Amino acid sequence: MNTINIRKAILSDCNSMMELIKELALYEKAPEQVTVDFNHFVKSGFGNNPIWWAYVAEATNEDQSKQIVGFSLYYIRYSTWKGQRMYLEDIIVTENWRGKGIGKMLFEALIHVCKEKEFKGMTWQVLDWNEPAINFYKKFKSVTFDGEWVNCSIDSFID
Repeated sequence: MNTINIRKAILSDCNSMMELIKELALYEKAPEQVTVDFNHFVKSGFGNNPIWWAYVAEATNEDQSKQIVGFSLYYIRYSTWKGQRMYLEDIIVTENWRGKGIGKMLFEALIHVCKEKEFKGMTWQVLDWNEPAINFYKKFKSVTFDGEWVNCSIDSFID
């Protein structure tokens, strides 16, 4: 019987987290878009001024070995209308561990953080074709889907 422990991510989890990020990119048919350098990823989460935090889902197998089977990564954003809010960048559960309640456990850990830190809400994005993720979020009664806003970004800065 496997057990799952949800805990704060530590530095030594970064290799496993990067593998899960690459797995998600494959699922989203965009593996070439993962361009973050591993050292930058580590420094951004565990350097002197971390800008992201994460929880991992750690499975303890029957032989007592442990493996990271999922994680949720977030950062703090500021809304001039609402105040501090959590931005959920990703929840990732490796494919063969999906459907076991791990995503729910990770999501509930983030809700706990929001309440504890008195954030004024949590936001995230989900691809419109990702029906499993959309259906997952619909299970949480207070989740709303906003079709009004258009996503914008700048990926390079040209003088």
